[in-house]
Amino acid sequence: MMRAYVLIESVVGKANAVGEGVTKLRFSDAKVISVDAVTGPFDVIALLESDDLDKLGRAITDGIQQVEGVQRTTTCLVVRLG
Repeated sequence: MMRAYVLIESVVGKANAVGEGVTKLRFSDAKVISVDAVTGPFDVIALLESDDLDKLGRAITDGIQQVEGVQRTTTCLVVRLG
């Protein structure tokens, strides 16, 4: 199973709407585990999970990046250390 944190920058004043929009996303081959509004250089952080990197990527490009108010995303894949 693969997991990725998606760091989302929103249009000014749209962080809540972006968070709500990402929370409502449903994918057949990926799952949104959590969505949190945060302070700092990013406005929303989402944790996604899928069994395949390509499916995970499609959820981000075809799903999260299409939510109204999303300006930019940065994806951080989870790695297992040790």
